[in-house]
Amino acid sequence: MKKHTALLSAFTLVLVGCASVVSKSEYPVSITSNPTGADFVVKKSNGLPIASGVTPATITLAASEGYFKPAKYTVDFRRKGVVQSVPLTAKIDGWYFGNILLGGLIGMLIVDPATGAMWALNDTVIATFRQTADAAPGQRSLRIVDVNELPVEYRGRLVALN
Repeated sequence: MKKHTALLSAFTLVLVGCASVVSKSEYPVSITSNPTGADFVVKKSNGLPIASGVTPATITLAASEGYFKPAKYTVDFRRKGVVQSVPLTAKIDGWYFGNILLGGLIGMLIVDPATGAMWALNDTVIATFRQTADAAPGQRSLRIVDVNELPVEYRGRLVALN
Protein backbone atom coordinates (compact mmCIF):
# COMPACT_ATOMS: atom_id res chain seq x y z
CA MET A 1 0.00 0.00 0.00
CA LYS A 2 2.82 2.42 0.87
CA LYS A 3 4.43 1.68 -2.47
CA HIS A 4 1.22 2.57 -4.34
CA THR A 5 0.80 5.80 -2.35
CA ALA A 6 4.38 6.85 -3.04
CA LEU A 7 3.99 6.02 -6.73
CA LEU A 8 0.70 7.94 -6.96
CA SER A 9 2.26 10.95 -5.20
CA ALA A 10 5.25 10.95 -7.54
CA PHE A 11 2.97 10.65 -10.59
CA THR A 12 0.82 13.56 -9.34
CA LEU A 13 3.89 15.76 -8.90
CA VAL A 14 4.97 15.04 -12.46
CA LEU A 15 1.55 16.03 -13.85
CA VAL A 16 1.27 19.31 -11.98
CA GLY A 17 3.10 22.51 -12.88
CA CYS A 18 5.12 24.05 -10.08
CA ALA A 19 3.92 27.62 -10.62
CA SER A 20 0.32 26.39 -10.90
CA VAL A 21 0.59 24.87 -7.43
CA VAL A 22 2.55 27.60 -5.64
CA SER A 23 1.63 30.74 -7.57
CA LYS A 24 -1.52 32.18 -9.17
CA SER A 25 -2.71 33.39 -12.56
CA GLU A 26 -4.49 36.59 -11.39
CA TYR A 27 -2.93 39.28 -9.22
CA PRO A 28 -4.25 42.18 -7.16
CA VAL A 29 -2.58 45.33 -8.49
CA SER A 30 -2.56 48.59 -6.53
CA ILE A 31 -3.13 51.61 -8.78
CA THR A 32 -1.94 54.81 -7.12
CA SER A 33 -0.72 58.30 -7.89
CA ASN A 34 1.14 61.06 -6.15
CA PRO A 35 -0.84 63.11 -5.34
CA THR A 36 -3.85 60.81 -5.08
CA GLY A 37 -7.17 61.50 -6.76
CA ALA A 38 -6.15 60.89 -10.37
CA ASP A 39 -8.58 59.19 -12.74
CA PHE A 40 -7.22 56.02 -14.34
CA VAL A 41 -8.15 53.60 -17.12
CA VAL A 42 -6.51 50.18 -17.53
CA LYS A 43 -6.31 48.99 -21.15
CA LYS A 44 -5.33 45.60 -22.54
CA SER A 45 -2.69 45.34 -25.26
CA ASN A 46 -5.43 45.61 -27.90
CA GLY A 47 -6.46 49.01 -26.48
CA LEU A 48 -9.76 47.88 -24.95
CA PRO A 49 -10.44 49.37 -21.50
CA ILE A 50 -11.02 46.74 -18.81
CA ALA A 51 -11.05 48.78 -15.58
CA SER A 52 -11.26 52.39 -14.45
CA GLY A 53 -11.48 54.38 -11.26
CA VAL A 54 -9.84 57.01 -9.07
CA THR A 55 -6.54 56.50 -7.25
CA PRO A 56 -5.83 54.85 -4.92
CA ALA A 57 -7.55 51.61 -5.95
CA THR A 58 -6.82 47.90 -6.18
CA ILE A 59 -7.92 45.79 -9.14
CA THR A 60 -7.37 42.15 -10.09
CA LEU A 61 -5.64 41.48 -13.42
CA ALA A 62 -4.82 38.28 -15.30
CA ALA A 63 -1.10 37.66 -15.79
CA SER A 64 -1.53 35.88 -19.13
CA GLU A 65 -3.08 36.71 -22.51
CA GLY A 66 -2.94 33.11 -23.68
CA TYR A 67 -0.64 30.16 -24.10
CA PHE A 68 2.95 31.38 -23.54
CA LYS A 69 1.78 35.03 -23.86
CA PRO A 70 2.38 37.47 -21.00
CA ALA A 71 -0.36 40.00 -20.28
CA LYS A 72 0.42 43.57 -21.35
CA TYR A 73 -1.53 46.51 -19.99
CA THR A 74 -1.34 50.29 -20.16
CA VAL A 75 -2.61 52.36 -17.25
CA ASP A 76 -3.60 55.86 -18.36
CA PHE A 77 -3.72 58.42 -15.54
CA ARG A 78 -5.38 61.85 -15.81
CA ARG A 79 -5.17 64.61 -13.21
CA LYS A 80 -6.02 68.27 -13.81
CA GLY A 81 -5.67 67.87 -17.57
CA VAL A 82 -2.29 66.12 -17.38
CA VAL A 83 -2.21 62.61 -18.87
CA GLN A 84 0.41 60.01 -18.04
CA SER A 85 0.63 56.42 -19.33
CA VAL A 86 2.39 53.66 -17.41
CA PRO A 87 2.98 50.21 -18.98
CA LEU A 88 2.42 47.03 -16.96
CA THR A 89 3.77 43.79 -18.44
CA ALA A 90 3.83 40.35 -16.85
CA LYS A 91 7.23 38.76 -16.23
CA ILE A 92 8.19 35.10 -15.81
CA ASP A 93 7.23 33.87 -12.32
CA GLY A 94 10.24 32.43 -10.48
CA TRP A 95 8.17 29.40 -9.47
CA TYR A 96 7.91 28.44 -13.14
CA PHE A 97 11.50 27.20 -12.98
CA GLY A 98 10.51 24.88 -10.12
CA ASN A 99 9.25 22.64 -12.90
CA ILE A 100 12.85 21.62 -13.50
CA LEU A 101 12.76 19.87 -10.11
CA LEU A 102 9.08 19.02 -9.61
CA GLY A 103 6.80 19.54 -12.58
CA GLY A 104 8.94 18.21 -15.39
CA LEU A 105 8.28 18.98 -19.04
CA ILE A 106 4.52 18.60 -18.66
CA GLY A 107 4.43 21.37 -16.05
CA MET A 108 6.85 23.54 -17.98
CA LEU A 109 5.36 23.19 -21.46
CA ILE A 110 1.67 22.50 -20.82
CA VAL A 111 0.25 23.13 -17.34
CA ASP A 112 1.83 26.44 -16.30
CA PRO A 113 1.58 28.10 -19.76
CA ALA A 114 -2.06 26.96 -20.15
CA THR A 115 -3.13 28.21 -16.70
CA GLY A 116 -1.16 31.46 -16.98
CA ALA A 117 0.68 30.69 -13.74
CA MET A 118 4.04 30.99 -15.48
CA TRP A 119 3.59 34.80 -15.44
CA ALA A 120 3.51 37.30 -12.56
CA LEU A 121 2.51 40.97 -12.40
CA ASN A 122 3.99 43.77 -10.30
CA ASP A 123 1.79 44.55 -7.34
CA THR A 124 1.82 48.35 -7.80
CA VAL A 125 1.51 50.88 -10.63
CA ILE A 126 2.36 54.48 -9.66
CA ALA A 127 2.08 57.78 -11.52
CA THR A 128 3.70 60.93 -10.13
CA PHE A 129 2.29 64.31 -11.09
CA ARG A 130 4.16 67.53 -10.49
CA GLN A 131 2.42 69.91 -8.17
CA THR A 132 1.53 73.22 -9.76
CA ALA A 133 1.68 76.44 -7.82
CA ASP A 134 -1.72 78.00 -7.18
CA ALA A 135 -0.34 81.49 -6.46
CA ALA A 136 -1.70 84.46 -8.38
CA PRO A 137 0.53 86.02 -11.06
CA GLY A 138 3.24 88.22 -9.54
CA GLN A 139 3.07 86.51 -6.15
CA ARG A 140 5.91 84.44 -4.82
CA SER A 141 5.27 80.93 -3.69
CA LEU A 142 7.15 78.15 -2.01
CA ARG A 143 7.12 74.67 -3.44
CA ILE A 144 8.93 71.82 -1.75
CA VAL A 145 10.12 69.04 -4.04
CA ASP A 146 12.33 65.99 -3.75
CA VAL A 147 15.84 66.67 -5.10
CA ASN A 148 15.40 63.70 -7.47
CA GLU A 149 12.38 65.41 -9.07
CA LEU A 150 14.36 68.61 -9.69
CA PRO A 151 15.81 69.01 -13.21
CA VAL A 152 19.59 68.55 -13.26
CA GLU A 153 20.23 72.10 -14.51
CA TYR A 154 18.67 73.53 -11.31
CA ARG A 155 20.58 71.35 -8.85
CA GLY A 156 23.72 73.53 -9.09
CA ARG A 157 21.74 76.51 -7.74
CA LEU A 158 20.66 74.73 -4.55
CA VAL A 159 21.67 76.32 -1.25
CA ALA A 160 22.01 74.16 1.87
CA LEU A 161 19.93 75.27 4.86
CA ASN A 162 21.49 74.29 8.15
